[in-house]
Amino acid sequence: MAVRRIKSYSAQTGYVYQYHFEGQQPARGGTAYVFMVSRDRKHSFPLTVRLPEEALAAWAARHGRPLSGTEQYAAVKMRLFHAFDELEDLDRATEVNITANSVDDLLAELEIE
Repeated sequence: MAVRRIKSYSAQTGYVYQYHFEGQQPARGGTAYVFMVSRDRKHSFPLTVRLPEEALAAWAARHGRPLSGTEQYAAVKMRLFHAFDELEDLDRATEVNITANSVDDLLAELEIE
């Protein structure tokens, strides 16, 4: 049995989310990163962040190098945090996506170029 490290995030919506990374899996046209999320410590729900190959290819074309696995995960985590901040009914969502245009903005917040 794997021990999960529970992390917290205080969202702009006023909720304090607890989450942990459940795993990643190949998905149609990219990779799906699955997180288990709770905002009340009683009920958890899976939230998938999809990172499409086209977003990775677009980033590599603009920057002249591919994103490392760590950088990909960083973009996914930033998208997760944006979902926490933007969506008040996040428990009704099952997935959020990274687009070819948003990957630059997500990584710029971390000063990854």
